[in-house]
Amino acid sequence: MKYALLSVWDKTGIVEFAQFLVSKGYSLLSSGGTAKAIAQAGIPVTEVSDYTGAPEMMDGRVKTLHPKIHGGLLGRRGIDDKVMQERGIECIDILAVNLYPFEEMSKKNLPLNELIEYVDIGGPAMIRAAAKNFRDVAVVIDPADYSGIMYKMNNGGLSEKDRLILARKVFARMSAYDGAISNYLYGLDNELPEVYSVQFSNGRKLRYGENPHQKAAVYGTTGIAGQIPLQGKEMSYNNYLDVDAAVGLLREFD
Repeated sequence: MKYALLSVWDKTGIVEFAQFLVSKGYSLLSSGGTAKAIAQAGIPVTEVSDYTGAPEMMDGRVKTLHPKIHGGLLGRRGIDDKVMQERGIECIDILAVNLYPFEEMSKKNLPLNELIEYVDIGGPAMIRAAAKNFRDVAVVIDPADYSGIMYKMNNGGLSEKDRLILARKVFARMSAYDGAISNYLYGLDNELPEVYSVQFSNGRKLRYGENPHQKAAVYGTTGIAGQIPLQGKEMSYNNYLDVDAAVGLLREFD
């Protein structure tokens, strides 16, 4: 039997994805609001607590942290089969998870004891496990990827390279997510925090670096890095330095 586990905060497209997986012969595991949304659509789904035999506890803080879940994600096919069989652990081949919205909620001036509840624990643990085992497990954290995954599965299936690309997104997301939590906590009562983490995306190769024989790239989606040239050649490393200097000069004026 093939299993997929779906547990998402952002439920965009999850019902359609669940229906597709069932049509491909997958049995669905889920919990909480995700399980409710899938069941209400008439799609068969098993609650994680029913599958593990361990009820949710501590107001949902503990629900997916169980060997039958993490063993199903981490188990190496062809290597760990015996112990999985002995422990009644089924392979989970597809995992769809997105995280509690800590970044969004941290902007709402919530008391720390309320905000801390938006620090996801089970989600990061699952997606890290699945990403580590990308050779056997496909992990999707972005609803925008559902359509591409369904297309691939309809046309020969997901390759190991496809699963690696999905896994790579997991570790980038976790780096940004943990960085946001760290920055918030270090920023409490500190105008200049002792530790500050940052992540840039949208890397683009430039024509050359400071000198013609050197390589360079620019990262970012805002500020100078996010601008698009209106005409002429693509920007070079020195062009970006010139723009940065020009903007710095302009800021000296009222």
